[in-house]
Amino acid sequence: MTFPRGGMPAAPTGVVADVDTDVVVIGAGQAGLSSSYFLRRAGIGHVLLDSAPHAGGAWQHYWPSLRYADVHGFHALQDLPLIVPDPERPAAEVLSAYFTEYEQRFDLPVIRPVQVRSVRHDGPDFLVEAPEGSWRARGVINATGSWSHPLWPHYPGAREFLGRQLHTAHYRGPAGFAGQRVVVVGGGASALRFLDELSPIAETIWVTRREPEFSEAEFTPERGRAIIARVEESVRAGKPPRSVVWNTGLALTPLIKDLTARGVLRRRPMFERITPDGVTWADGSHERVDTIIWATGFRAALNHLAPLRLRAPGGGIVMAGGHPAAEPRLHLVGYGPSASTIGANRAARTAVGELRRELFPLGVAV
Repeated sequence: MTFPRGGMPAAPTGVVADVDTDVVVIGAGQAGLSSSYFLRRAGIGHVLLDSAPHAGGAWQHYWPSLRYADVHGFHALQDLPLIVPDPERPAAEVLSAYFTEYEQRFDLPVIRPVQVRSVRHDGPDFLVEAPEGSWRARGVINATGSWSHPLWPHYPGAREFLGRQLHTAHYRGPAGFAGQRVVVVGGGASALRFLDELSPIAETIWVTRREPEFSEAEFTPERGRAIIARVEESVRAGKPPRSVVWNTGLALTPLIKDLTARGVLRRRPMFERITPDGVTWADGSHERVDTIIWATGFRAALNHLAPLRLRAPGGGIVMAGGHPAAEPRLHLVGYGPSASTIGANRAARTAVGELRRELFPLGVAV
């Protein structure tokens, strides 16, 4: 099946191979949905490929005990307010339902599940390849986020550990941890949530690579712009983007104050090695533990872009605004300074505007 460039495809009933279109959007999380919305509004033909079988982006994978009330700073998508009558509902349910409604309300051309394996040049175009089919496009918006690419550090002895190890991406809630001794590794929001949920039923040990920085400073627009500018400068130089906490520190929220009052936030430095029954520090001290939870964050899921050879020697991508400096028709929405819910919305609008000028210098016929 093909459809003319500049025209909108009919809502797909299944995965269609060998399709020509103007733009392929990869990933149907917030960044991808926002990009698709602005592409449709501009009259630009496109498809939206998503690896998950259901709507919800990364949110559908979050642990069920994470309530929507615990989610900070979620910004609604364009032209559809998010109304949550019961903030005690799991965030995964609330936001998956919201994303489903958004896809349906704006009739976005989502095809799922599609596991994109590579994006390569095909003459003047891009060829997006997956086991389910291939799509040729003049432009690509990559909105794959990072949930599918967990950062799991390798430490000596990890393979010999007889207990359980899991990453944030695989945590499903406190059930099964009662009475255990649990090491939580990481200094971000997820680690703090795990400590909150597990400390009443288990003995927790909090470990971080660097001393956590807590801040009572108000997060003003000026501070936000300064942080974004710092991240933009970093990615322009081809450096991999840092985590949100690395750039902002940890705000002294009621949760952190409560954990401190309960004596839960007794941070220890990173251990040196893992033993069959626990962890050992550089000074020789040892703790027997049952479980290690790696709340160590994620990296941008960009392996499918490897054929384009975008990586700089430092491992990042040299960026010019929202696109790699060498690829003005490829936009990375949700990467670097746009890796936030409000940042992704803004970046999607900008990406579509720039692609429209790049692909259709004489204007788009709607």
